[in-house]
Amino acid sequence: MFWSVTYQLLGGLWTTFRIFILTLLFALPIGLLLGILSRSKWKPVRYIIEIFVWIIRGTPLMLQLIIIFYGPGLWLGHNIWRGNEAGRITATVVAFTINYACYFSVIFRGGIEGVPVGQREAGQVLGMSKWEIFWNITLLQMIKRIVPPMSNEIITLVKDTSLARIIAAYELTFSGYSFMKSSGITWPLFYTGVFYLLFVGILTLIFNAIEKKLDYFR
Repeated sequence: MFWSVTYQLLGGLWTTFRIFILTLLFALPIGLLLGILSRSKWKPVRYIIEIFVWIIRGTPLMLQLIIIFYGPGLWLGHNIWRGNEAGRITATVVAFTINYACYFSVIFRGGIEGVPVGQREAGQVLGMSKWEIFWNITLLQMIKRIVPPMSNEIITLVKDTSLARIIAAYELTFSGYSFMKSSGITWPLFYTGVFYLLFVGILTLIFNAIEKKLDYFR
């Protein structure tokens, strides 16, 4: 029984890992773009970004996931995500990407604004373009500042992947819960927690190593 549970949980862990990686792959660059646009000198662009981020951060991720998965089918008359596992994972990644991109954008914006203005002005005096200033002066110092809050959000993402079971995506929590429904046993749920703890523990070690590598900015 133990090995069959382990095998099934590993399958759920693979789905959780895919959701996690794909969300980061899309949310990080989109979040950076939103963070930059939120500082735009064009007020309409800045206001649109700020309102969008406010709406996404102010509503539950579970609600956003339900709307994104079920909404198109109700509005368009057909489910654009299809009803299979791949479609459910795709809808989950889209919802998670939108949500976490908005959270990341606030962190990126804070990191950019945390870099002393004088350093950017010094770059202008040296004749550097805006892109060169951002790449050579702002970016590396921004990374140092955003690692702690970003690590917290990324660890939260690991646990938020369990929300995918709301639309019946077969992730880690769904795998553990299925044993309680089918066999009436609860220990697989506690065993599921071990997988999350290991996942989070590995990420914690990685972020601690990154912070040590960036100590030269002190």
